[in-house]
Amino acid sequence: MMTFNVETKTREELVDVTSLVQKAVSESGVDSGIAICFVPHTTAAVTINENADPDVRRDIIYKLRKEIPQSEGYHHSEGNSDAHIKASLMGFSEQIIFEGKRLVLGTWQAVYFCEFDGPRRRQLIVKVLPDA
Repeated sequence: MMTFNVETKTREELVDVTSLVQKAVSESGVDSGIAICFVPHTTAAVTINENADPDVRRDIIYKLRKEIPQSEGYHHSEGNSDAHIKASLMGFSEQIIFEGKRLVLGTWQAVYFCEFDGPRRRQLIVKVLPDA
């Protein structure tokens, strides 16, 4: 298992962490299996999406902001209820197959750390499981 620090710069952003996940796989010594990515935070998430056009990341954040605004009469007193909801919708883990020590991702896919309550110093945990 490897834990990576992810520094976020804004309140909401998607950070490409594909290289970190690939590093965990490459250094594991395992040829094929599954890499599990986990975010141990309640206001951040992890997802897989397009890496060719940065507008896709902007559109995801735009739509989440529009549907789940920061201020909407929430009861949670910290002022980040929207971040908790966005993180829950995006999800806290992803499973990625790898073969030959390389992640099996589509041509346009990347792994993204999703920040919804930054900027912060966060963690991404990657657990590498070998094929049975």
